[in-house]
Amino acid sequence: MSEHEFGESSLVEHLVELRARLVRALLGLGVVLLGLLPFSRTLYTVVAEPLISQLPNGQSMIAINPAGAFFAPLKLTFFLALFVAMPWLLYQLWAFVAPGLYAREKRLAVPILGSSVLLFYTGCAFAYFLVLPAVFHFLTTFRPDVIAITPDANAYLDFVLAIFFAFGGSFELPVAMVILTLLGWVTPQQFKEGRGYAVVGIFVLAAVLTPPDVVSQLMLAIPMCLLYELGIHASKWLVPSSARQTEP
Repeated sequence: MSEHEFGESSLVEHLVELRARLVRALLGLGVVLLGLLPFSRTLYTVVAEPLISQLPNGQSMIAINPAGAFFAPLKLTFFLALFVAMPWLLYQLWAFVAPGLYAREKRLAVPILGSSVLLFYTGCAFAYFLVLPAVFHFLTTFRPDVIAITPDANAYLDFVLAIFFAFGGSFELPVAMVILTLLGWVTPQQFKEGRGYAVVGIFVLAAVLTPPDVVSQLMLAIPMCLLYELGIHASKWLVPSSARQTEP
């Protein structure tokens, strides 16, 4: 077999493997979605609880669009299915790329992937149990009495999903710092020396990602500052390890 034919055969094998992994990933996502669909209304009620608990008794949400009451729970169910199936999706990605990695890269990739998933889940849980109740309590407490809060179901869901992704993504800061360190782009000492600039950037980012209230901005900025310190320590721990592994 010529080199050209060998390359084409290898490419076809990779494409077949990629298709198989994509099919398995979508099948897993579909199974989770079908399992959650019967509970769509209950799931939306749970997600709406941080706001409903702050509204006057008897007051609930509205649907400006007639189909909003139907599509909002379905939209939420899809995102929750994606959220629950994320480990399975990442496993399929890992199974596809792992054969092309060196042993050391595999040892580093597994904890990095696991940590990223755990931190994302932690950020979403932090947003649901602490941030959303505090934000809605602040917004409903300081509103004028002549203004009644009648939130739209779709608008509320978009707001909550944006908060979840903002906090889940922001909690990935230590993982990003570790990856930059492993790539050799930034050293732990540079992270330490740039702490002041990082804090300013974190507060600016928190102001952009969160609603225009001080409570949510502080509740995002303070954990990110702590996670930045965690990223410095994790990078320091990895640098001597990688240096030892590269020694002859």
